[in-house]
Amino acid sequence: MKTIDEHIEKDRAEIEAARAAGDSGKVRHLEEELKGLEEYKDHHPEDSHDPTALEVYCDLNPEAPECRVYDD
Repeated sequence: MKTIDEHIEKDRAEIEAARAAGDSGKVRHLEEELKGLEEYKDHHPEDSHDPTALEVYCDLNPEAPECRVYDD
Protein backbone atom coordinates (compact mmCIF):
# COMPACT_ATOMS: atom_id res chain seq x y z
CA MET A 1 0.00 0.00 0.00
CA LYS A 2 1.10 3.50 -0.70
CA THR A 3 -0.63 5.45 2.07
CA ILE A 4 -1.67 4.90 5.65
CA ASP A 5 -5.27 5.73 4.69
CA GLU A 6 -5.32 2.86 2.19
CA HIS A 7 -3.94 0.51 4.84
CA ILE A 8 -6.57 1.62 7.37
CA GLU A 9 -9.39 1.08 4.85
CA LYS A 10 -7.99 -2.34 3.90
CA ASP A 11 -7.84 -3.39 7.56
CA ARG A 12 -11.44 -2.24 8.13
CA ALA A 13 -12.64 -4.28 5.16
CA GLU A 14 -10.67 -7.33 6.32
CA ILE A 15 -12.10 -7.01 9.83
CA GLU A 16 -15.63 -7.10 8.43
CA ALA A 17 -14.79 -10.12 6.27
CA ALA A 18 -13.19 -11.94 9.23
CA ARG A 19 -16.22 -11.18 11.41
CA ALA A 20 -18.51 -12.57 8.72
CA ALA A 21 -16.36 -15.71 8.54
CA GLY A 22 -16.32 -16.05 12.35
CA ASP A 23 -12.51 -15.82 12.57
CA SER A 24 -12.18 -14.10 15.96
CA GLY A 25 -8.39 -14.50 16.08
CA LYS A 26 -7.94 -12.62 12.83
CA VAL A 27 -10.41 -9.96 13.98
CA ARG A 28 -8.40 -9.36 17.17
CA HIS A 29 -5.13 -9.17 15.25
CA LEU A 30 -6.50 -6.74 12.68
CA GLU A 31 -8.17 -4.57 15.32
CA GLU A 32 -4.85 -4.22 17.15
CA GLU A 33 -3.10 -3.34 13.89
CA LEU A 34 -5.83 -0.83 13.02
CA LYS A 35 -5.59 0.79 16.47
CA GLY A 36 -1.82 1.21 16.05
CA LEU A 37 -2.20 2.68 12.57
CA GLU A 38 -4.83 5.16 13.73
CA GLU A 39 -2.68 6.27 16.67
CA TYR A 40 0.34 6.63 14.35
CA LYS A 41 -1.76 8.77 12.01
CA ASP A 42 -2.89 10.94 14.93
CA HIS A 43 0.73 11.45 16.03
CA HIS A 44 1.94 12.21 12.47
CA PRO A 45 -0.88 14.04 10.63
CA GLU A 46 1.50 15.46 8.02
CA ASP A 47 2.88 12.02 7.11
CA SER A 48 0.80 9.92 4.72
CA HIS A 49 3.21 7.03 3.96
CA ASP A 50 2.24 3.51 5.07
CA PRO A 51 4.42 2.86 8.14
CA THR A 52 6.06 -0.47 8.80
CA ALA A 53 5.12 -2.52 11.84
CA LEU A 54 8.38 -1.40 13.50
CA GLU A 55 7.60 2.28 12.88
CA VAL A 56 4.17 1.86 14.49
CA TYR A 57 5.62 -0.10 17.41
CA CYS A 58 8.34 2.47 18.06
CA ASP A 59 5.86 5.32 17.83
CA LEU A 60 3.77 3.64 20.54
CA ASN A 61 6.77 2.39 22.57
CA PRO A 62 9.66 4.85 22.13
CA GLU A 63 11.41 3.57 25.27
CA ALA A 64 11.71 0.01 23.91
CA PRO A 65 15.32 -1.14 23.41
CA GLU A 66 14.77 -1.92 19.74
CA CYS A 67 13.58 1.65 19.15
CA ARG A 68 16.54 3.47 20.61
CA VAL A 69 18.65 5.60 18.32
CA TYR A 70 22.25 6.41 19.19
CA ASP A 71 24.22 9.32 17.82
CA ASP A 72 27.95 8.78 17.26
